[in-house]
Amino acid sequence: MEIIKILIVDDHEVVRDGLSVMMGRQEDFTVVGEAHNGLEAVEKASELEPDVILMDLRMPELDGVEAMRRIRKKDANVKFIALTTYDTDEYIFDAIEAGAKGYLLKDTSREDLFKAVRTVHQGDSLIQPAVVSRVLDRLAQLSRRPGQGGERQALSDREVEVLRLMARGSANKQIAADLSITESTVKTHVTNIFQKLEVRHRTEAVTKAMSKGIIKL
Repeated sequence: MEIIKILIVDDHEVVRDGLSVMMGRQEDFTVVGEAHNGLEAVEKASELEPDVILMDLRMPELDGVEAMRRIRKKDANVKFIALTTYDTDEYIFDAIEAGAKGYLLKDTSREDLFKAVRTVHQGDSLIQPAVVSRVLDRLAQLSRRPGQGGERQALSDREVEVLRLMARGSANKQIAADLSITESTVKTHVTNIFQKLEVRHRTEAVTKAMSKGIIKL
């Protein structure tokens, strides 16, 4: 029987403890470690080499989305399950884009959580039905939007929010405060925006976004 090594990442100790106890009772699971924020998760992932990481998304110092991106750069084989209380579009799409193979809300049953761990470990994906509905709705909305090029469809809702604030002249620190995210996450969004719009400067990004109808002042 293959043993699945699991790393639990959550900023609430009671959540980590509960998950650790549940996972530890499964014969094919072993919890190799815990982390209380994204920075510690990156360190622990490199040190412990888990097979599956249960990742909270909103945490201090470094959020789960950016942590997944950093971990994937070092280990493309590790599998992520986003385990969160947030089911808004920006969290869902950002997590999936960062590499999450599973997306579950924290009210999911333990049986579904166990199934998700085994499923993603095998290389498949498992997204909670309620979240799947939001994904399908979002894709349907994008397909119906007239007059918008591929750039708009390539940008996540969060990236568009960052673009709007950039257009108002906000610096990264202010954008982070306005959106309740870390400054490092803002920098990641800005980098992604530059890549997707094929630009090199903030002014160029804003100008192109306005010309494409992605944002309006």
